[in-house]
Amino acid sequence: MDDQNKNLILATALSFLVILVWFVLFPPPEPAPVPEQSEITTAQGDEVQAPSASGTGTVGEATASAEETLPEDQAPRVQIDTPRLTGSLSLSGGRIDELFLKDYKVSIKEGAPIVELLSPVGSESAYYALYGWAPGAGVTGTDVPGPNTLWALEQGETLGVDAPITLVWRNENGLTFRRTISVDEDYMFSVTQSVENATEAEVGMAPYGILARHGIGEDGDLPGLKNFFILHEGVMVMADGVLDEIDYGDVQDFDIDPVERAQAEVFQVKEGGWVGFTDHYWMTTLIPEEGATFKAAAKYDARRKIYQTETVLPTLTVGPGATEQVTTRLFAGAKEWETIREYEAEGVQKFIESIDWGWFSFLTKPIFWLLHNINALIGNMGWSIIGLTLIIKAILFPLAFKSYVSMAKMKELQPQMEALKEAAGDDRQKMQQGMMELYKKEKVNPAAGCLPILMQIPIFFSLYKVIFVTIELRQAPWFGPFQDLSAPDPTSIMNFFGWLPWAGPQPDTIMALIFIGILPLLLGISMWLQQKLNPAPTDATQAMIFAWMPWVFMFMLGGFASGLVVYWIANNTITFTQQYLIMRSQGYKPDVFGNIISGFKRTPKTDDK
Repeated sequence: MDDQNKNLILATALSFLVILVWFVLFPPPEPAPVPEQSEITTAQGDEVQAPSASGTGTVGEATASAEETLPEDQAPRVQIDTPRLTGSLSLSGGRIDELFLKDYKVSIKEGAPIVELLSPVGSESAYYALYGWAPGAGVTGTDVPGPNTLWALEQGETLGVDAPITLVWRNENGLTFRRTISVDEDYMFSVTQSVENATEAEVGMAPYGILARHGIGEDGDLPGLKNFFILHEGVMVMADGVLDEIDYGDVQDFDIDPVERAQAEVFQVKEGGWVGFTDHYWMTTLIPEEGATFKAAAKYDARRKIYQTETVLPTLTVGPGATEQVTTRLFAGAKEWETIREYEAEGVQKFIESIDWGWFSFLTKPIFWLLHNINALIGNMGWSIIGLTLIIKAILFPLAFKSYVSMAKMKELQPQMEALKEAAGDDRQKMQQGMMELYKKEKVNPAAGCLPILMQIPIFFSLYKVIFVTIELRQAPWFGPFQDLSAPDPTSIMNFFGWLPWAGPQPDTIMALIFIGILPLLLGISMWLQQKLNPAPTDATQAMIFAWMPWVFMFMLGGFASGLVVYWIANNTITFTQQYLIMRSQGYKPDVFGNIISGFKRTPKTDDK
């Protein structure tokens, strides 16, 4: 076996091994069940707990009197309506607790409902934002509004862009609390909390914000989670420029914090940050003012099975006759790259890091940026992926050129290498020395053929991350049956890719892995044709490995996102063209048709006895 074939087998085997390990460790995730949108019934739920500014009590203890609360299903609501959001907030606690994303549907099926992000207490998976004041000096728990306090709508009717609303609540001791909520044209709410002190005594209290998630199942997971290794789902804390990601399972393992009196992890933020929950494509985030000092916390209430993130700002001192206020923001929406980047430009510290770029962020970020801009020009994500492949191959062309020139020269040296083998006989050391002298004399690097293949591995993984994580690829259409490039190929050999009058196998079944679609089939063919640029190895074992490799990859990658398979097909096609033209330019003419014909002949045996 010559060194060229050794290098090619080594590179191919290494690539196969890496992708096989990737496939085993990080199998394609099962799609989350599609929830049906139905009428939500509500009922009064457990009070959400959060620490006071002093850490000596809980906001859950600071509830208003029974006469000032109503069961959740009886509480008045204020509608939310913007170009991208619809929903409502409850005057019970002033919770922002019902939110739908107008631009996104739960599936590509006709008539599918839009995505629900937040839901009220009493629903199957309650998820909401709550604001309030933790009592300090001169104030008791009943002097501040609690999680179930019934607020009054003082100003506005429907919360919308340029249409804020103001809620008001007055206690019996001369304190008036107001909450003004506004929302922009995308996903950012602004919440201004104020307290007016009409008493003759100075009072102190700390403003807080809470995000709470109920509905943990018996398996300990929230519904709809992907639970995929390369994707972070859970808590995110940006504290003074450092991002901390905490999975839901790790939140459940928190130790009891003696100050917080709960399972908690606390972050003291000195110069700005944010905290919240992230899902695959959606996110809710509490964002104090830029540069603010605050306490951020992630908590788990094991008894009520509630995840909670919160921010508690420093205590405000309100003198007699004075009014104090503080403004914070709430992001609740889709993790769109352009939208999040704009908010970062407006002062939200490192907000772009809320997208899970992964360990290869130095590659995933520029790859996504390039893909995003190509799509902005073309307007079709499938063709944009092919355009991205062309650009990547152009960038790597100098390396590929050297590699393919070296391969062509290796072909020219075949007769001399065969002569060296015959002269050396069984003396392998002599043969290796002769080969090295020949390579040095002809200025050939036998390892050059490995480099283009090895370079593709991190690019492949990074593009896989981009396609899987970014919402811009979610339900992105190409043409015909390929209407979601983030999902596996929907076609199947079973019904001849839709031409026969019966359905293909159900996704995520063994039949779907066997009866693959047209894209994985094209992938296998493109890899097989790429092999035919060179004659099959004379060794039977090598020939068998080469013969099976394209078809193993075909089935192994068949369940991956179709956008990734499109990239691989395009990459193989461009590689074939480059290699063919470069090898011809160096005087070697690949006999592709002849190699195909010879491949159907019986493989020679290694031993004839």
